[in-house]
Amino acid sequence: MKNPRRVLIVDDSPTMRRLIRSGIEREPRLQVVGEAGSARDARELVKQLQPDILTLDVEMPGMDGLEFLRRLMKARPMPVVMVSSLTREGSDLALQALSHGALDCVEKPRFGEASRTFSRLTSMLVELADAVPGRRPRLDPVHHEKNSDARHAWNGKTVLMGASTGGVEALETVFRAFPSDCPPTLVTQHMPAEFLSRFAARLNSMIAPTVRLARHGDKLQQGEILIAPGGAHHMGLDAQFGMNTTLKAGEKRSGHRPSVDELFLSAAPHAERIVAALLTGMGQDGARGLLELRLNGAKTFAQDEATCVVYGMPRVAAELGGVERSVPIHGLAPALLAATAEKNESMDLPNA
Repeated sequence: MKNPRRVLIVDDSPTMRRLIRSGIEREPRLQVVGEAGSARDARELVKQLQPDILTLDVEMPGMDGLEFLRRLMKARPMPVVMVSSLTREGSDLALQALSHGALDCVEKPRFGEASRTFSRLTSMLVELADAVPGRRPRLDPVHHEKNSDARHAWNGKTVLMGASTGGVEALETVFRAFPSDCPPTLVTQHMPAEFLSRFAARLNSMIAPTVRLARHGDKLQQGEILIAPGGAHHMGLDAQFGMNTTLKAGEKRSGHRPSVDELFLSAAPHAERIVAALLTGMGQDGARGLLELRLNGAKTFAQDEATCVVYGMPRVAAELGGVERSVPIHGLAPALLAATAEKNESMDLPNA
C-alpha cells in the first residue's frame, strides 16, 4: 500500500478542526499532518509540511479563505477542498472557489449530519489528493466582449463538451475565447442542479456568447451555449426535426446525472455534424461516447494531461481510441473554432 496522502486542515474553529481530523483519521489512506487557524499559519505550514491536499474554510481572521486560495494557486498550486458553511452547493462563493482552483466544496455539517458530511469529505480527499493543479498554466486567454465585432464563419457543425472535476475553470478558459456568434454548443458538467443554474448565470455575465440552462426542445442556435440542467435529467441531441436538445429522465450513467456519455451517444447518428471535446475530470464518463462519435465521423478533442486537474475522463477516452487530438486548455477554443469554421477541411488546426 502506498504512503497515506498528507492532509493539512485550515479552519479558525478548534472544534471544527477536531471534527474534521476525527473523520479523516478513520481513513488509513489519509494522514493529518497539521492544522492551521489562519491564512498566515496555513502559509507557513504548507511550506514546512508539504501536504498533498488542503481543507480550507472561508471565514478566517485576517485574510479570508478565498483570498488565501487565490494566492496559494499562484504561489504553490495544490489540491484544495473548501469546507465552509458559506460554500454550500449552489452558492456564489462556492463557484468563486471553484473558479479560483478549488477542486470541490463541502458544506459544514448541520445538526445530526456530521457523520454523513465527514464520510463524504474523506472519500473526496482520497480521490482528489493526487490531482495536479500545479501543472495548469494560468493564462489570460483572448476575451471577446459581449458586443464584439468578431465574426465566426460557421460551417453548421455543433460543439459538444463534457467536464467534471476542474471543469469550472477549464470551461471559463475555453469560453472566454469564444466570439458572440460562436457555434451552437452543448455542455454537460458534473454538478448538482442548484450549482448549474448559478454556473450558467456566472458564465453568461463574463463571456460574449449567451449562456443558459438547456430546455427540452431548444433549437440550437449560433451564439448560444446551453448547459445540461441536471437534477433528474440527462441532456441529449435530437436531429430528427432539426438540431434540438432533449431532456430525458433516467438513472445515472457512468455514475453521473447529467452524464457526458448520454450527450455524446445521443449525437452519434449525426456525428459528421459534430465536434466534441472531453475535459478534465475523474472517472470515465464521456469516454465511450467520444469513441462512438469518432468512429461515426465526428472530430474529437480532449484536454491534454499537462493541463488537466484530473486526467481521468480524457485518459480513458484516449486509451479507447476516441481522441483524435489532445490539446492544452488554452488551445482548445482555437481548435474548436477552426473545426466549426467554413472550409475547415482544408484548414490546418492552430498549434496548441
